[in-house]
Amino acid sequence: MNPGLLKIYILMVCSVLYWSFACWVTGTNEPWDADAYWRSWYPASLCLSGIAGLMFKGRGWMAGAILTFAQLPVMWMNTATGPLLAAGLVMLCLLAVPAVAISASSGWLAVRLRSK
Repeated sequence: MNPGLLKIYILMVCSVLYWSFACWVTGTNEPWDADAYWRSWYPASLCLSGIAGLMFKGRGWMAGAILTFAQLPVMWMNTATGPLLAAGLVMLCLLAVPAVAISASSGWLAVRLRSK
């Protein structure tokens, strides 16, 4: 298997586990339904996006998108598809913007440090 694809697969699995754990700990069906989502879970995911961006280097932007959009399968598993799926996708797109920016920046930094 291609090492790049393996990294993506591992990040996907870890991200789904992260958001599933967030739902389990908070007792909610969707990660953003938790009271601590904006104080704890989402900021922690931004930090994780930065760390994952370092590992993805030049393609670091993908890490933030993968980590954020991993909430979608968790929502599907917990609530199935419903009428709010489209609104959830829009929300995830908005939530992904800072995560992609952070992971892209850390990936860029990893490339710059490696070239010196």
